[in-house]
Parts: sequence; C-alpha cells; structure tokens
Amino acid sequence: MTEQKFIDKNSPGRRRNDKSHKAILQAALELLEQDGYRALTIEAIAARAGVGKQTIYRWWPSKAAVVLEAFTANAAMQIPLPDTGSLRQDLQEFFASTLHAGGERTALVLRSLMAEALLDPEFADQFKHIFIYARRNALGEVLTRGVERGQLTANVDIDFLLDLVYGVIWYRVLVQHAALNEELMEQMVDMIMRYSEK
Repeated sequence: MTEQKFIDKNSPGRRRNDKSHKAILQAALELLEQDGYRALTIEAIAARAGVGKQTIYRWWPSKAAVVLEAFTANAAMQIPLPDTGSLRQDLQEFFASTLHAGGERTALVLRSLMAEALLDPEFADQFKHIFIYARRNALGEVLTRGVERGQLTANVDIDFLLDLVYGVIWYRVLVQHAALNEELMEQMVDMIMRYSEK
C-alpha cells in the first residue's frame, strides 16, 4: 500500500504554496516533538508556520493528516532507499539511516503517535495506512530488489521478514527494554541474509 497524500478535495484546482507547505510540515514536526500529539493543535501549527488556520484546513482535513504527512515525509527524507547492487550493503545503509533517524526525540514522537492510535481508532487507521505501510513498503522494495537480483531466495516470505524487522524495532521503541543500536541493526542484516541464495 502506498503513501497517502492529502489534497483538498473541495478545491481540486487549488495548488499549495510550496514555502507555506514546507513551513507547516516543519512546524508540525517541531511541535510534535515538543508537546506530543495529543497537545498539538492546528492553531499552534498555524502560528509557528506563520500562516492562517484556514490555510491548513484548505490543504489537510485534520490535525492527524498534517502530522502524518509531516512525519512520513521526514522519515522518507532521512531514510533513503539505497540501490548499490548488493543486498547486504543496501540493508546496512538502510538500517544505518534508520538508526541515525531514530534518536530519542523520534522515539518519543513514535510512542506519542502509537499511544494516540490505541485511543483513537480513526487515527490508528490513518497511522497504519500513511506511516506504517510507507515504512514497510520502503524496506519491502529493498528486499524485492534482492529477490529480483537473485540475492534472496525466490520463495522468501517478504511480509514475514518485514514483520520480524519492524516487530523488533517497535518492541524496543515502545517497551524500551534495550536500545536500538548498531549491533541490533547488524543482527537484522544477518538474519535477512540467511535467506540469500547459496
């Protein structure tokens, strides 16, 4: 499932001002890190971005839409998809970027979003379709290329590998029993490479 974009359906011909659009997404990220999702308001985002509240509502239907587009776009920017020709190297670069992007401030935001998802079924659905699936699809693309290049067995269950990888990451983010570190990332690379063609 692909990343969902929010465009004002009532004004199909209206185009976003790029500068204001970026300012709104940046303001949403900063306030999300500062206050958490529940305390965040459209008014606060508008004030920090230097735009009117109606500008935000013209481009997004809700606070959730702004936040999830901002967080998903930021994750995609910080964790690019490597294509080196080597599955192991692609995975190492992907997980290194994931680790770099996943500091404590990011972990706090993720916990805030997951907590909201547990309280609000509508938000949970948007969180899953916009953010969770986007990150799964990103790693899934790396793994699919590995299959196409003959570097993973043709019958490998990619969805199962994605569950293993993101299950570990989310467990450590939410439970905080152990750190997300380079050792863990290398262990996940080794685990995936066990499915490589011999």
